[in-house]
Amino acid sequence: MPALEDWNARIRAEFRENAGYVPWSSPADLAAGRPIPPHMPGFPENGMPLLLVHHIGAKTGKTRISPLFYLPVGDHWAVFGTHGGSPRDPAWYRNLMANPRTVVEAGAGEIPVEARLTAGAERAGIWAEQIARVPIFAEFEAVSGRQIPVVLLERR
Repeated sequence: MPALEDWNARIRAEFRENAGYVPWSSPADLAAGRPIPPHMPGFPENGMPLLLVHHIGAKTGKTRISPLFYLPVGDHWAVFGTHGGSPRDPAWYRNLMANPRTVVEAGAGEIPVEARLTAGAERAGIWAEQIARVPIFAEFEAVSGRQIPVVLLERR
């Protein structure tokens, strides 16, 4: 996992340096190994829409911070357990379900939230909006063999 932790650490640093945005990569950035994709339609020009989601390991009890794409839902945020199309849910998802009261870093501040798994029509509506913005998420669900969890991070 060192490569993933290195990636997450770089993203967290850029997020904090840029008040909540991580700039899109140019082709030269990507060639140099910077792991941020080029600009995608539907997202702001100034960078990736990320939250830094704090969570506590369900098994280890260790504090973790994961940079996650989000979709604004009213005054809250939806995050998606795609895990890149893996057949397993990501660790952050399991951690939030075990310990739902946490904080997110949004912009330049920390906000207390409570994580809640969506279901039914609520999930379907949020998921449809997200895949309209980022079509690869539908591909992740198709290859994963599971329904991608849609977690709502509600302000406390």
